[in-house]
Amino acid sequence: MGFRARTVELGTAVVDWAEAMVRRKDIDGSESVPTFYGKELRWKREEAGLTLQQLVEGSFYGQSYLSEIERGERRMPRELAKHVDRVLKTDGFFERRCEDVRKARRSGHAEYFADVAEMERLAASIEEWAPMLVPGLLQTAAYARAIVRAAMPRASDEEVEEKVSARMARVELFSSENPPKFWAILDESLIRHPILPNEQMAELLDHIAEVVRTTRSILQIVPENAAAHPFMMGMTKIMTFADAPPVVYVESLHSGQVIDYPALVKQYRESYDLLRAAALPPEAPLAMIEAAAEDYRNGKPRD
Repeated sequence: MGFRARTVELGTAVVDWAEAMVRRKDIDGSESVPTFYGKELRWKREEAGLTLQQLVEGSFYGQSYLSEIERGERRMPRELAKHVDRVLKTDGFFERRCEDVRKARRSGHAEYFADVAEMERLAASIEEWAPMLVPGLLQTAAYARAIVRAAMPRASDEEVEEKVSARMARVELFSSENPPKFWAILDESLIRHPILPNEQMAELLDHIAEVVRTTRSILQIVPENAAAHPFMMGMTKIMTFADAPPVVYVESLHSGQVIDYPALVKQYRESYDLLRAAALPPEAPLAMIEAAAEDYRNGKPRD
């Protein structure tokens, strides 16, 4: 056997070993729509004689990402579904079924946010700009309940509690094996505007400080007297991943949009970096939040 043949053989063995390292389990396609979809994907891939790595070649995604889709743990992005259909020659099957899987993965979240909640669990980093509302990952149940009730005044108590529970469950990602690096920038008005009774506002601010400290997250505040800055409009979340391209999520009252166009993501990234410069340094906000919490506890919130 020549040197080139041995090199090719070794390369194949490395790929096979790497794929074996990706957690694999039997898939029960009857369990849910995502697992049915994933089982069909694995069957088609193996029928074509392709490894995970071979199937994702030419896309921006990694083999671990595809493996999680096969196990029903992650949704298939439309652009990846198009790539899979093209490689496997499945006549658009996986692209057409993307929406079915996306709908099936909803669990108490608004339709436009369901994909984002899943992305949060898998993100390497999450950076948020919050000009109007405390980010969901920093909210207390009382705050979430007040926000949901304000947005859905006609909703039943059961509907409200379902959404509150879903929002509270998102915080579990900080306890995961590989929690994301979290960086939040808040407008100062969020700690000055009492949308809850004083004691509950104090609890909210204490909670924010506790989450930031225990998760070693970074928090900044844009002071109310700050000059104009790039992010004066709208809530924004930037997420990066170990095995997929970064995305930006922007949200308004009853809608949200995931942006993955590279040039536009880059523009949001640059604007967020400029916002950091406009915000107070990370050591200042915790002291501000704790002082505001104490003011609320004493019934003397500062305007």
